[in-house]
Amino acid sequence: MRYEKPTTVEAATALLAGQGARVLAGGTDLLVQIRSRILNPDVVVDIKGIDTTRKITKDTSGYTIGAAVTGAELKEHPTLSKDWPGLVEGANLIGSTQVQGRASLGGNLCNGSPAADSVPAMIAAGAVATIAGPKGTRTLPVEDIMLAPRKLALTAGEFIVSFKIPARPAHGGDAYLRFIPRTEMDIAVVGCGVALALDAGGTCTAARVALGAVAARPLLVEDGAKALIGTKVDDAALAKLEAAAKAACKPIDDKRGTVEFRIDVAGTLAKRVAKIALERARKV
Repeated sequence: MRYEKPTTVEAATALLAGQGARVLAGGTDLLVQIRSRILNPDVVVDIKGIDTTRKITKDTSGYTIGAAVTGAELKEHPTLSKDWPGLVEGANLIGSTQVQGRASLGGNLCNGSPAADSVPAMIAAGAVATIAGPKGTRTLPVEDIMLAPRKLALTAGEFIVSFKIPARPAHGGDAYLRFIPRTEMDIAVVGCGVALALDAGGTCTAARVALGAVAARPLLVEDGAKALIGTKVDDAALAKLEAAAKAACKPIDDKRGTVEFRIDVAGTLAKRVAKIALERARKV
């Protein structure tokens, strides 16, 4: 196995175009899989040497977050936690404190797990990935990147360079919660992210609802957003949101939860997360 740390996007895509190459962003999944002999790559391409993968920048259009920025760095940013607390919360539920010092948004997404904690929060926030490859760069909404467990909408030589997070609306809020069997450091049985915006009168004017661990890929629940938009996010709207979240689920049975349990939890979590996002929107 060969280790490479390119300093340009072009050099990275050239290395990744070959057979048997893997991207290393944080490495908290990749290195475990190599040590466990699940993966045996010929080349490991460490993208942390590329400047744009390691930066968080803010402008009037929002934030650009490098794919190799860690959860700890997201939390330490002076304004990101205020503007998009749910996004930061999701990233900082990945593993232990030590893992959060290495694990990245790009790595968590591209590991291809439907239960990835940062992904529903990114989807709810409207994150769009910038993808580089041999044919240049393109963008893709985060909800369209994971196709199935361990299967991504990336072609040979492509990797995610960064994520664009839109500017927070004037009266906007987001949140992320998950259910796990233990108190910490476990895989989500269900995860839910909600982002919404209010007008001056407190009516919801925009919303995005996302679920994780309840289907073969993280889900953008459009009917959940429709349940909230045009309402005061009252009990009737939350009941419709719960129904929409349950209807969107296509979970599996496993040792951590039955189909029925996951569906019920998804509905309950969606209501709880929407309430938190609502309170945050009211405070700004």
